Amino acid sequence: MASGLSRRRGAGGASTSSDSPPPSTNGLANTRTHAGSAFAGGSKIAYDPRDDTSSQESSGIPRLTIMEEILLLGLKDKQGYLSFWNDNISYALRGCILIELALRRRIAVVGVNRRSMGLSERLVEVVDDRITGETILDETLKMMKVTQDPQLGSGITQNGGGGSLWSSGSWTSGPSATTTATTTTSEKLSISTWVDLLSGETWNVLKIGFQLKQVRERLAKGLVDKGVLRTEKRNFLLFDMATHPVADAGVKTSLISRLLSLLTATTSSVPSSALLPEGTQYRVIRAVCLVCAAYTASVLDGAMAGTTGSLSSTHTVPPLGYEEREAAFARADEILGEFSVWPWGSETGSTPASRKRSSLSTSRIATGSSSDPGRESVLGLVAEARKEMGVISQGQGALPGISDDGSDLCLELVAGVLEVLSRLDSLL
Repeated sequence: MASGLSRRRGAGGASTSSDSPPPSTNGLANTRTHAGSAFAGGSKIAYDPRDDTSSQESSGIPRLTIMEEILLLGLKDKQGYLSFWNDNISYALRGCILIELALRRRIAVVGVNRRSMGLSERLVEVVDDRITGETILDETLKMMKVTQDPQLGSGITQNGGGGSLWSSGSWTSGPSATTTATTTTSEKLSISTWVDLLSGETWNVLKIGFQLKQVRERLAKGLVDKGVLRTEKRNFLLFDMATHPVADAGVKTSLISRLLSLLTATTSSVPSSALLPEGTQYRVIRAVCLVCAAYTASVLDGAMAGTTGSLSSTHTVPPLGYEEREAAFARADEILGEFSVWPWGSETGSTPASRKRSSLSTSRIATGSSSDPGRESVLGLVAEARKEMGVISQGQGALPGISDDGSDLCLELVAGVLEVLSRLDSLL
């Protein structure tokens, strides 16, 4: 049998033939010598470690990332572009990138001496460098890994940003990053610093390479690939611009329905209509992150207008009335206040809306009326999120991002990002 290079997927079998191409060295850094009878000649087998990703992890990941959901909420259904007056969404999307990486347990806060620093000032480290399959997430993860381990940056620079990143880790085929920031000293940056750097909000010229470019356009193209949006060219009098109208009305309608179900719940139990399907990892926590990110990105107002008349008649969500909208905004602000601290719910009444609701609740008690159902719903949401955090932390053995005292450092990072986003109006 001729000695050739054949590719197999994961643990599945592979076959070789006499006309196999000669061994290639561009991006296929890992080879194995098989000792079985089918490969008695010692043929080399090239494999892609991305195919070895656990099926359990891939099955628990939702179809859309949090960044894509926020972008979809902000897009005009028929026009296919964002509001020109929304200054918050770009910064909020960078925070959503960190949230998504933390929920996939790729990054976490540094566990040593973290309590001596503020929540948003705690340092971030990479705890799992396996690629996610999402280009923007992988690009961010690569920059964090290179900043944390500078010796890995030389291999990236020599290979021109593509191909093999480092042979000993899981990154054998890196993301197609347009800009790779290189450092010479090991450095771990804080949560707020990473959000600023990814947004380009820095005066340090040495860190300008960390800025992610064209995030909204790249997310929109990803939604086009997933069949949610379509691409059209639209004339704006002086120039033509590619727009992305909604192609799958059911996806956006389902997203808005989940969002409004959580904001209009009147009981302490979390409605199932507000959560992703069974089997999705962090169902409750993802619902919380969606509400908080939509609120800080200023796309919540459009969701409350419903989908009647804007999308297909078979997929409609009725709009909220004036009082319902005000109550939903107050609920979102209160949820943000409860989940932008660590542990979650440890500082009740930390936002203006929470303090206002607390005074209203006191007046109700004084007059003998019933308690506020919205407050009960928020407290029930906090309890469900804590329960979900405990189940996931105890259900797996070697779970990355767990401190010595049993605290979930990945979800602590999520709380830190939400604290940064809660100050968004004062930052911009």
